[in-house]
Amino acid sequence: MLNRLQKKWKVTGLQLTLILFTFAIGGSLTGYAGRRLMSFFAIEQKWLWAIVYIFIIILLWPLAVLLVSLLTGQFSFFARYIKRIGSRIGLGTKPEVRNQKPEPLFTTHHSPISTHIAIFASGAGSNAQKIIDHFASSPAFLPAEKGEGPKIIVSLIVCNNPAAGVLKIAADEKIPALLIEKEKFFRGNAYLDELREAHIDFIVLAGFLWKIPSLLIKAYPRRIINIHPALLPKYGGKGMYGDIVHATVIARGEKESGITIHYVDEQYDHGDIIFQAKCPVL
Repeated sequence: MLNRLQKKWKVTGLQLTLILFTFAIGGSLTGYAGRRLMSFFAIEQKWLWAIVYIFIIILLWPLAVLLVSLLTGQFSFFARYIKRIGSRIGLGTKPEVRNQKPEPLFTTHHSPISTHIAIFASGAGSNAQKIIDHFASSPAFLPAEKGEGPKIIVSLIVCNNPAAGVLKIAADEKIPALLIEKEKFFRGNAYLDELREAHIDFIVLAGFLWKIPSLLIKAYPRRIINIHPALLPKYGGKGMYGDIVHATVIARGEKESGITIHYVDEQYDHGDIIFQAKCPVL
């Protein structure tokens, strides 16, 4: 149950502990304050006393948990939580949205608290390991005006090769792994249900050899990136991966090569380039 709450609220284990502690202390404080207030009312009928008490508790609870959340550092979480409750019971109004675009098939979760990444890999997983290590030592990825930015969490390793070394990395790092097969990936729902269950916001292809189906691309518009070991648009396309790319670069007599990180679209190694770095071919 705790794991489900952590995924639902997209928080770290420490944050979940502090949130539950805030709920508990806030509830106790609400009950205590409610009983103290009721002592000022001379209500003899038990049914009326109960109704008034419940009404007071409903009014006091948001104030109590917000007060406690200031002490536990979870004020922003509870401010959003109470706002959502208010919207559901009709106490808030939805802001006007202009030029609203249709939602993608699968709506990602852009949380100010954390962003969950799935790494797709087919081989040894050296790039996957580097990404895991980076975010493990750099919990604040984006700067915020106050405090640290959202946390980046590698939440899932997706692999299409049961003998791939990246699966051992997932086990060693205690990251859930999803072993996929072609039929469901290309002619089924592309494992969107499993990605939704893991609350995945962003996908990184790190040595993943299958082409990404359009269903997955539409579900994650500009939320899938690929790492390619050459300077695209050169030496990209179907069959150009790993050592094959490097051998081709050397065979063509290139003086420099490098790395390209790009958005993924329906074609191999074709999406908009995000970043490139060059190195000499020695």
